[in-house]
Amino acid sequence: MKTGLILEGGAMRGLFTAGIIDVMMERGIDFDGVIGVSAGAAFGCNFKSRQPGRVIRYNKRFCRDPRYCGWRSLIKTGDLFGGEFCYHELPDRLDLFDRAAYDANPLPFYAVCTDVATGEPVVHRCDDAEESLEWLRASASMPLVSRIVTIDGRGYLDGGISDSVPLRTFERMGYEKNVVVLTQPADYIKKPNRMMPLFRWRLKAYPRVVAALADRHWAYNQTLAYVRRREAAGAAFVIRPKAALPIGHMCHDAEKLEAVYQIGRETVEACLPALKSFMAGQRADVLGK
Repeated sequence: MKTGLILEGGAMRGLFTAGIIDVMMERGIDFDGVIGVSAGAAFGCNFKSRQPGRVIRYNKRFCRDPRYCGWRSLIKTGDLFGGEFCYHELPDRLDLFDRAAYDANPLPFYAVCTDVATGEPVVHRCDDAEESLEWLRASASMPLVSRIVTIDGRGYLDGGISDSVPLRTFERMGYEKNVVVLTQPADYIKKPNRMMPLFRWRLKAYPRVVAALADRHWAYNQTLAYVRRREAAGAAFVIRPKAALPIGHMCHDAEKLEAVYQIGRETVEACLPALKSFMAGQRADVLGK
């Protein structure tokens, strides 16, 4: 029975996920495949390159650097998170992404993006580090604050637009037992996006993406209902924060980043016995019940 790890996005809430995957690497917990969305892909790739500690390290180091994230980057480059800096200069020179280790690791790692022409999710298997970085960038390219990323002639935006928590997707791909990392608490309900007028204006050339954004709250809440059903059936093990994480989409405070990262570490440490039982094939108690 194939085991999968599913990593939701959430911009800087992804530091919660980073804490979780670091503990998993330190404790030798592995999977038959990993799929990430948005920040879940951009940070989760370090699980395949086997670099615990890297995500929190570079986020704390560069959180105040205008090249990394901020309105200055958005105005200057068209990306809130600077595309050239985040996906080239940083991993190539400033805090090295271990491309050799990533390429040598046979673990299948997938990134979810949204095709702007169809509004549908595209799941890309990221085997080669060099080729994968643009897919990771596309997966994390939030609408309004990111440029569309073009790969092989097609345009992509954030995977969370079309498949925020790809549990059904991974099950269809043959992963029958899945650990799902969510970055919102159990009582979270997504509401309609108040930015829809701006989305309609900015993305008027892509009506199917606009439609997906308009329906996203409904689709997301339906997906979470499905996650809960699979959780209750013992087919999914869900790790989520107990309360809303104290961080926004942007954060220039290294202490806040560290705090969210530590919440992730503490959350997974608290459920390790149940997680190990689940991975071993036994029915595990659901975290937080």
